[in-house]
Amino acid sequence: MSEHLSKPFDEELLRLETMVTEMGDLAVHQLETALEAAEKLDSTLAARVIEREPEADRLEHQIDGLVIRVLALRQPVAVDLRQALAGLRIANELERICDHAEDLAQRLMILPASHDQSIHSLIHLGRFATTMVKDAMDAYEAGDIARAREVWNRDTALDRMYTSLFRELLTYMVEDARRISGCTQMLFMARDIERVGDRATNIAEAVQYLVGGLPFEEERPKEDRTKSIVLSAPP
Repeated sequence: MSEHLSKPFDEELLRLETMVTEMGDLAVHQLETALEAAEKLDSTLAARVIEREPEADRLEHQIDGLVIRVLALRQPVAVDLRQALAGLRIANELERICDHAEDLAQRLMILPASHDQSIHSLIHLGRFATTMVKDAMDAYEAGDIARAREVWNRDTALDRMYTSLFRELLTYMVEDARRISGCTQMLFMARDIERVGDRATNIAEAVQYLVGGLPFEEERPKEDRTKSIVLSAPP
């Protein structure tokens, strides 16, 4: 962060960075707790995720207010303006990540009491996405464009994993109608996790904008093939 003649301005920008980082820690914790609840099929852990979701809303509102104050009173330009706008954008992405974690927890609480391979695949997908969020926030704190780009590139691997899990769950549903209810919930959970990865990628793009002043030049590659999956019913 650059230094300014106005010490309060420096303090406000530092406070913004601190609040965004705190919100990132909360988002990662919510995801990790939701995945732990899924691994253990623990409704108590899931309930904790739901209980903490309002914290994300509170932090986002505080960040919104601080950014509005900075824009109105300081009229920042160049990197200072980018720092304010990037903080606002990242906070929005983190709030949505917390929403996805809450949705995971809510769906987990109504899953049938099974602990099969599908759950393990879902947890693996979730941990991959959670690591993307962690790394994107590390890139934000360090102002590291190279690390942000690495997160951005990793989104294609997450898409492929998501497509594979989507196909796996549909296959189970076709083969055994008794699994339709549980697999349907896990399909929605897998979609939440895929969206977490997209939001981590958005954070990486915000870091690129913050540090470099320009977006990534190329279009983001996508490997989500779920719309083209067609399965036939067993004979």
